[in-house]
Amino acid sequence: MLTSTDPLRRIAWFVLGLVLAGAMAAPGAAAEQPTRLDTYVTDSAGALDRAGADRVRAAVDRLYADQRVRLWVAYVGDFAGARPQDWAAQTVRQSGFGDRDLLLAVATRDRAYAFDGRPTGGMSESELDRILTDQVEPALRDNRWADAGVAAAEGIGSAMSGGGVSVVPVLFIGALIVLALAGLLLYQRHRRRVRDRAQLAQARETDPTDSAALAALPLEALHARSREILVELDNAVRTSTEELDLAAGEFGDTAVLPFRTALENARAATAKAFAIRQRLDDAVPETPDEQRAMLIDLITTAGHADRELDARVAEFDAMRDLLIDAESRLDALTRDIVDLTGRVPRSEAELARLRGTHPASVLAPIADNVTMARERIAFADECVGDGRREIARPVGEQGGAVADIRAAEGALGQARTLLDAVDGAAADIQQARAGLPAVLEELRGDLDTSSELTEHGGRELAEAVAAARAVLATADTAAAADPLGVFHDAVAADGALDRALAAAGDRKTAVEDLMRRLDRALGDAAGRVRMAGDFIATRRGAVGAMPRTRLSEAQRHLDEAQRMRTEDPAAALDHARTAADLAGRALGEAQAGVQTWQIRRPPPGTTQAGAVLGGILIDSMLRGGMGGGPGRRGGYRAGSFGGSGGSRRISRGGRF
Repeated sequence: MLTSTDPLRRIAWFVLGLVLAGAMAAPGAAAEQPTRLDTYVTDSAGALDRAGADRVRAAVDRLYADQRVRLWVAYVGDFAGARPQDWAAQTVRQSGFGDRDLLLAVATRDRAYAFDGRPTGGMSESELDRILTDQVEPALRDNRWADAGVAAAEGIGSAMSGGGVSVVPVLFIGALIVLALAGLLLYQRHRRRVRDRAQLAQARETDPTDSAALAALPLEALHARSREILVELDNAVRTSTEELDLAAGEFGDTAVLPFRTALENARAATAKAFAIRQRLDDAVPETPDEQRAMLIDLITTAGHADRELDARVAEFDAMRDLLIDAESRLDALTRDIVDLTGRVPRSEAELARLRGTHPASVLAPIADNVTMARERIAFADECVGDGRREIARPVGEQGGAVADIRAAEGALGQARTLLDAVDGAAADIQQARAGLPAVLEELRGDLDTSSELTEHGGRELAEAVAAARAVLATADTAAAADPLGVFHDAVAADGALDRALAAAGDRKTAVEDLMRRLDRALGDAAGRVRMAGDFIATRRGAVGAMPRTRLSEAQRHLDEAQRMRTEDPAAALDHARTAADLAGRALGEAQAGVQTWQIRRPPPGTTQAGAVLGGILIDSMLRGGMGGGPGRRGGYRAGSFGGSGGSRRISRGGRF
């Protein structure tokens, strides 16, 4: 029997059925999984009309024609519940993309996007961030889907062609006729810089292990690239050494042996590359063909070493999984922060005492060590705090703690080195002061001997005698303020005078005298190499290839001097003196580089600026990551074990 409610019930069921059928038939309702792309513009979300699709395809085609870069643009409804970056990364893998493929994926219903690919053609990560933030995201927020794809293609093309660089300053446009020649010269210089940048960008894109491809590059581009790759590899070796030492303390030498082998191979390759650069920089000229051969050898040597380190990255990260016991690691770092903070006042008092007895020039290498140590400690404290917040996140979202721990470890290691240098300076000065009287006495004795051989010594003896007398003339007054410098000058003068006397008198220095001089020279050289090495290691973010080259050569000569100490003391003495001289030059050039960096990279004195200066934070295109997306550390990330290239592939994305 029908009731009055039955028609209403049938109507309700009919309406519900229509709703369900409509939902099942709605386009894009099903989650869109990552898939292999087969066309450069994919629009499964129906976001583009015909004209919009044509505009995006045209922009993509222009980018490929101008730069040979393939941009793929995909509009989907959603990312199937995945993070935008993860969805894009899976699509890239399934599509078999290469180094010159880029992907912009837009989820119109989720209102999210992702960008995946490798910056090419000299385009920096900051330029990419600017394109996405200033051009792509505003279009997406306004639902201008086609405009977003066009903006990405055109922005990348402009960045790769250097379109954002000002060609001629505006002030020169209205220059007077009398300044026309100067304007022309400036224009020509600018064109040369643009050309050099383009050639360097091409060199960066060239496989560093492909000698045939390198041979096709211009000579100046090879020179510039050789200096860059030396700095990159040296930084990678230093950072890898620091983290490997930590790993050895945790797991033992046996567990880290494969990584130690790779690191030693990279260190040997770095030394060889620096030796080549030193020969290119010395006063002996090489022909262009000789330079090209040497530069190719340098770059390929560094390239192979870099890849050997990178090949061990995944294995190393798996061994030293910093998320395991992350909380106890952070607790240990906090204890180290407390210990180092307690050392700061003592080191500060020691530095003040040294300033009261020695001129600023003597203390220049350590003058700002306490200030920098405070900055490193404060930065480590910030990283530990960030790390604790990261491990409080749900499981699977704690990855940022890894980079925080690495950054804190690196900062505390540098703070310890900086304070050790201050605390050890007094001992070095006292050692020089104690040994100086004996050196000066021997120098006076050799001068007495030289008076009998002046007529037979020639120019070499005359120059050595003049240098020795100059040292003695100022030693008594200068030693009180600068015992280290006077000790070095006296040791160098004594060695030169002794060799000149041996040649003039046709005699050999007694073994005891030679060994005594050699030991002093070795101590002087070792101290100067250590001082230059500590300075560069704790400020490597501002130190270029030249001082690193000098330091590497100084270490090589010091190693040779120590190796030849017993078999050929005279040759060992020459190596020790050369090591001391090169280390002094390395320190001076590194100090100049740091001063320039501090002028160009304000604001000084911040914890992050100190971490960048120390090389703890590196450009985010290099290996390592701070986590939390771009901008968390201003575009910088913490370094780790591995080569300079590492995972250069970047991932970008977010909400709009």
